[in-house]
Amino acid sequence: MDPTTAPAAAAGHDFSFVGLFLQADPIVKGVMILLILASVACWTVIVEKLIRLAGARRQARLFAGVVAKGGMPEGGRGIAARVIAAAQEAWRDQDPTESRAERRERIERAMRNALTLDLKRLQVGLPLLASAGSAAPFIGLFGTVWGIMNSFSSIAKSQDTSLAVVAPGIAEALFATAIGLVVAIPAVLAYNKFSSDLAKVQSAFVAGIATLGNRLARDRGHQARSAAAE
Repeated sequence: MDPTTAPAAAAGHDFSFVGLFLQADPIVKGVMILLILASVACWTVIVEKLIRLAGARRQARLFAGVVAKGGMPEGGRGIAARVIAAAQEAWRDQDPTESRAERRERIERAMRNALTLDLKRLQVGLPLLASAGSAAPFIGLFGTVWGIMNSFSSIAKSQDTSLAVVAPGIAEALFATAIGLVVAIPAVLAYNKFSSDLAKVQSAFVAGIATLGNRLARDRGHQARSAAAE
């Protein structure tokens, strides 16, 4: 290869993000498209979880606060409303033969089951973030390896080791790695945050459920004794 043509070849190659994508090898381009789609899916989950978990944290704080003050959360929608509905249904299902401890366990179990169902709904999408966070760097690395292989192939064909020959393939390869990291880093950070938020929501509700279950079991026992006295 004529040394005077090397700078011209390098200058003719578009090193912008769009240019690197359009000029990439079909395999590397496929890797980039896969990573971009994964990024879109991850950000969709992230935005949805930010909104839903913000509401869940607010409900958990309200539920725990009202129950701690001796009140009963009423009305509304969402997790707290379904937990309260389960508690009220279990409370109305009176069994004269059961002890207070058994009644309390039954009411709390009903509330925990309702909470578990809602938490499972909130967990939808988190496996995608975990998978993207762990797999995206390796998918990008595959594109990197393929691009470098193409660079070495170009060297063999042209018998020229100048930067102009290897630079395009290496740039495309590194771009694939960069996209993989752009997908993985937010996915991992979001997964850790949402897992922590879910644990906090569960902890707040469980604390309120224990308090409320004890109170409802006591109230039912008081009503039963009052009815017997009459």
